[in-house]
Amino acid sequence: MVRIHARYLGDLRCEATHEPSGSRIETDAPADNHGRAERFSPTDLVAAALATCMMTVVGILANERGWDLRGMTAEVEKEMVGPPRRIGRLRVTVHMPIALAPADRQAVETLAHTCPVAHSLHPGIATVIQFNWPGA
Repeated sequence: MVRIHARYLGDLRCEATHEPSGSRIETDAPADNHGRAERFSPTDLVAAALATCMMTVVGILANERGWDLRGMTAEVEKEMVGPPRRIGRLRVTVHMPIALAPADRQAVETLAHTCPVAHSLHPGIATVIQFNWPGA
C-alpha cells in the first residue's frame, strides 16, 4: 500500500505528497475549466501516468533482456469530452531508440498495452497506442 497526502491550496490548486519518498507535485485546473493551466491538471496526470507506466514496464523487460532503452520517449494527446466532463481519448506515441526483432517488438507492444495504468483506465476511455521503431 502507498499513501499519498493531498491538500487544497486555493485558487484551484492542489498539492500531493508521496508519503514513501516525500516527493511533491502540484496540480492546477486547465484553462478551459476555470484554471490558469500553470501545472499539470489532474487529468493530465492520468495521461502522463499511462505513458510513464508503459515505459516503466517496457524498461523492466529491457533490463531482463539486456536491451538499452535510454532515450525512449512518448507523447500523449489527451482529449476531453462531455458532459459529464471526462477524458474521452488518450493517444500515445512511443518512440523506441533501438530496433528489435519482430517477436521482441510484439512482446514490448503487448506488455505496454497491458501495463497497470492501462488496466486501470475506465473502458470508456479510448486508448490509441502507436510504436515508432527505427528502420520500420
